[in-house]
Amino acid sequence: MRVSIALAALVAVIFTALGAMKILAVPPMQARAAHVGFSVAAYRRIGVLEVAGAVGVLAGLIRPLLGGLAGVGLLLLLAGAMVTHVRNHDGPREVAPAVVCVVLVAGYLAALLGTS
Repeated sequence: MRVSIALAALVAVIFTALGAMKILAVPPMQARAAHVGFSVAAYRRIGVLEVAGAVGVLAGLIRPLLGGLAGVGLLLLLAGAMVTHVRNHDGPREVAPAVVCVVLVAGYLAALLGTS
């Protein structure tokens, strides 16, 4: 149970921060959006989905099904991120944060399933 709580908190903090930076269109995120061929508005929508996923993961502390669904949603967003990285021929440095997030979200889901 403690592992799923710790991972839920970590996932929520990471995706809230990433999502907020996209929503606020901070300069590094504007540059990232341009690099991958997205408009700032599209990147903001991705940020909204990331924040919603973080909220869902936290809600999963009370309603595990909701947390599981949020985790799956975040994995789908990350799959899209991976496809985008591949299409843009990004190197390991650009891909690493997405890979780390996949591992964290997958670990959260595994821990969540282990507590059911």
